[in-house]
Amino acid sequence: MRISIYFYIFVMAAVTYLIRLLPLTLIRKKIKNQFICSFLYYVPYATLAAMTFPAILYSTSSPYSAILGFACALFLAYKGKSLITVACAACVVVFISEILLKMFAII
Repeated sequence: MRISIYFYIFVMAAVTYLIRLLPLTLIRKKIKNQFICSFLYYVPYATLAAMTFPAILYSTSSPYSAILGFACALFLAYKGKSLITVACAACVVVFISEILLKMFAII
């Protein structure tokens, strides 16, 4: 039995629409529970971290250079540097560490 691709697109659209529609229709009052409010507040940050962290580790040819770049970015972000400064510094650290790792044949 061969199902048309349009059926798959329709099911995907319906599921996506329902996920967005149900909270709007079922929850009409302001959420007063402090635990649920704090949980919903941190969901975007946790999702972004869960999607970004594995990409950081596997974006370079060596996990060592990725960890060094991540550590540099984490340190500069903790110190309150701007996003462009953090990103550029992490890229420079990864670039230099890749060169050094290849030079000393650690990779």
